[in-house]
Amino acid sequence: MDARTSTAVDWLLDSEEPAVRMVTRREVLGEPADRDDVVEGGWVRALLSGQVADGGFGVHWYRKWTGAHWRLVQLVELGVPAGEPRALAAADTVLGPLTSPQRRVSVVDGLPRVCASVEGNALAVACRLGLAEDPRVQRLVGWLLEWQWPDGGWNCDRAATGRRSSFHETLATSWGLHEYAAVTGDAQAAEAARRAAELFLEHRLFRSMSTGEVIDRRWLRLCYPSYWHYDVLQALLVLSRMGLATDPRAAEALEELERRRDPDGRWRAGQQWWKPAGSRTTPEVVDWGRTGEPSRMITLNALRIQRAASG
Repeated sequence: MDARTSTAVDWLLDSEEPAVRMVTRREVLGEPADRDDVVEGGWVRALLSGQVADGGFGVHWYRKWTGAHWRLVQLVELGVPAGEPRALAAADTVLGPLTSPQRRVSVVDGLPRVCASVEGNALAVACRLGLAEDPRVQRLVGWLLEWQWPDGGWNCDRAATGRRSSFHETLATSWGLHEYAAVTGDAQAAEAARRAAELFLEHRLFRSMSTGEVIDRRWLRLCYPSYWHYDVLQALLVLSRMGLATDPRAAEALEELERRRDPDGRWRAGQQWWKPAGSRTTPEVVDWGRTGEPSRMITLNALRIQRAASG
């Protein structure tokens, strides 16, 4: 481990948040670390704050970013253990309405138009919490397999030509299907996740296949949480979980990641999609770090990606 990485790791291990320390030990240093004290951390307590009797948080389950859907994504990213009762109660308020038999999907030119990142995130969360065998989860998997486009992705844009699906809608969906396949061994889910990953890899994660130009420069700005937005940091994280960070086509994105590293070994937030608590739009219950500041979660994700990419 070089001096910059050592300094960054020490900074992560000095965090007041037990989840940051736990993930650093497990996924950056490769050391054993249990999850027992994760639920006592300030971020986890904030994400579980305000929970009401039905398991939700007094707002629509998908409300940005205080609804149960979004809180659960961050809770499992922080390593909340499977079976955690409060997380399971929150998951119930998402899986119920999301898998309603009344669900209808628009089909245009023979292609389903659906915001599949919603189902993808919910699927990943459910699998991390130990709910892979829940019938509602099985329904999500079946739908996602049915809705996958020929190029391996998903799209909600009714005006899309059908030539290319949406990177935004595909990233969380590939994560969810990968998590399901990892838990159950389901070959169809694994193949669907791999096809989705191929969509990113054939674009080198951020370049047009026809011109070689950067598709969207916002994809190169590091952030946490990314929510439903696509960027190279989250794409590399998902690919690393699939064992694909070593693919040569990910090399340029890895170089971009390293290029954004500060001399002290840390990474700063390049953008943020959330507003502080109390904001009228997209408020958060956790201060994840502001644009331009060193970010523990971005630094943690970058280091775990680099470890995976090193083989």
